[in-house]
Amino acid sequence: MSLVLVSGFMLDAGLWDDVAGPLSAAGPIVHADLSRDASIRAMAERLLAEAPGRVVLVGFSMGGTVAREAARIAPARVRGLALVATSARADTRAQAAAKRIAVERVEAGPFGGLSRSSIAAALHPDRAGDEGMIARVRAMGLRLGRDAFLRQSRLERGGDRDRLGAIACPTLVVAAGADRLRSVAESEELRDGIPGAVLRVVAESGHMLPIEAPGALTALLLDWLGALPP
Repeated sequence: MSLVLVSGFMLDAGLWDDVAGPLSAAGPIVHADLSRDASIRAMAERLLAEAPGRVVLVGFSMGGTVAREAARIAPARVRGLALVATSARADTRAQAAAKRIAVERVEAGPFGGLSRSSIAAALHPDRAGDEGMIARVRAMGLRLGRDAFLRQSRLERGGDRDRLGAIACPTLVVAAGADRLRSVAESEELRDGIPGAVLRVVAESGHMLPIEAPGALTALLLDWLGALPP
């Protein structure tokens, strides 16, 4: 059984640097590549094509949306699903408009990575000035580059609340108590919509759980993985 770690918007495998080592005790680690495709469906299909055999999917933020799609495409291959700081809601009009403006700005000029303000908003308010964390997130966006930014910003996020009931595998939902991007209420919707799902909340973290609270996240994941049926 492999553990497939699925990063979020403009984040790469570096998101998981603090958790991948401990998680490897539960199985080989595979990092999904979301940088090359222009739809959630295509990202999920690539994930399944590149990951061997039966898998447990650990999806963060946008990666949680991709992981849920993969679980619906290939239910016999997905042994478990962990959804971290993610949501089944569609983009609001304001969110869609902001993405269009960002795309237009990058199309008209150079790509300089994610803005400092947008990264700071993804952290716990007490960490909004943590230059090390901000630089770490910014570096991932710069590594992925302009083309990946445009593809991911143009993704249609129609939401999948009406399809959560089709997910049949054991599911863990992890929310961050101080997440300013994805609320605990959105995690509760996932728990309530996916049959048998359980919810855990890491109180003292912002959205960037794998970076802000890697120890707490790792402990939750390992406990859950240890309880999966054989």
